[in-house]
Parts: sequence; C-alpha cells; structure tokens
Amino acid sequence: MSAREQVLVVARMKLPELVGWHGIRRDGLERILEVIRTEARAHDRDAAETDPRYKQIIPYLVLRDGQRWFLMQRTRAGTDARLHDRWTIGIGGHLDAADGDIEGGLRREWLEELEADFVPEPVAIGVLNDDTTDVGSVHLGIVFVADAGGRAVRVREIDKLRGRFVEPAEVHAVHDRLESWSALVFDHLEAGVPTSSTVPG
Repeated sequence: MSAREQVLVVARMKLPELVGWHGIRRDGLERILEVIRTEARAHDRDAAETDPRYKQIIPYLVLRDGQRWFLMQRTRAGTDARLHDRWTIGIGGHLDAADGDIEGGLRREWLEELEADFVPEPVAIGVLNDDTTDVGSVHLGIVFVADAGGRAVRVREIDKLRGRFVEPAEVHAVHDRLESWSALVFDHLEAGVPTSSTVPG
C-alpha cells in the first residue's frame, strides 16, 4: 500500500447520526449520500487507516443467487493482516476521485475482484457503521445487494481470495469467523429486511 495513495473520506463530525449507532440502517440514507457527494475529500490512505476522525467511504456489494450467498474467504496474501483467513459476503473497497461516485467505485471493485460475463444491477439497502473494531471505526459502508440470476461468477485474484455460491447454512457455519460487516449484513438480510430501496440518482 503506497503512502501516497489517496482515498475519499468524510469527516466524522459531518455525520452526527453515527454517534451511538451500530449496524445497518435505511433511515437517513439519502442525507448521508448527499453528505458524501458534497463533503468527501481525498486523504492519504495510510493516515486514514488509523484516524477515526474520518470515515473512508466503502461501497459494499452482497452478491446473491436466489437464496444462495457468494461466500468468500481471504487468504494471507492480502495487504491487511487484520482480515487474513476471515470470511466475507461483501465485495467492495475504497473510493478514489477517478471513480466519480459510489456507483462508479462499485463497478470498479466488481471488475477488479470478480470474473463474470455481466455487470450486476445493485440495489441499496442502507448504510453500515461499526465502530467496535479498528477496521470498522475508520470505514463507512454503503450496502448494496445484487442477484446473479444463475450466471457464473468467479474470484479473479485467487491468490488473495476464494469464493463460491453457498446455501445459507454454510454461511451460518462460519458465522463466528465472518468479518464484522459481513455478519451484520447477513443477520440483517436473514431477518427478512426488505431490500427494495434504490440509491437516488
């Protein structure tokens, strides 16, 4: 990770609704997206990773195939040792100025991380905040869901990640080893929370 790499962040003080909030919420999504559009600034990634005064903005896509989940496990080849061997149902990463917007960042992450003959049509289900971990305290997730519709999907960087579609029972079996965001999203969706709201243009 280059010390000169720049990522988009929003000052935590611009998001007062984060105080005391842990989990996923649909309420207030539009306001938070507007804050991101108007207040996001480029910031050195190395500095941002350890400075909870800022929230790095992360588009976070959960891929389904009907009732199945695209479940992945990170290997030890990844750059962030905090995530080694952890399981995840989320595809996502940092935003940079070249992405243009959250949706642009999501498309880039899809193309970088997965191989498929389609680009998904994601639906936003809310905003994710988790200040209980070192990773979560410096990131804010915009959570999307998309369905593969029976089409094949493969992990691109197989040295860093492996994944496949699995039944919910297989996600439950590794629940205690899921990354915190993945556990929150999985529990949220398994509880049957509607996912029909889309990000406003």
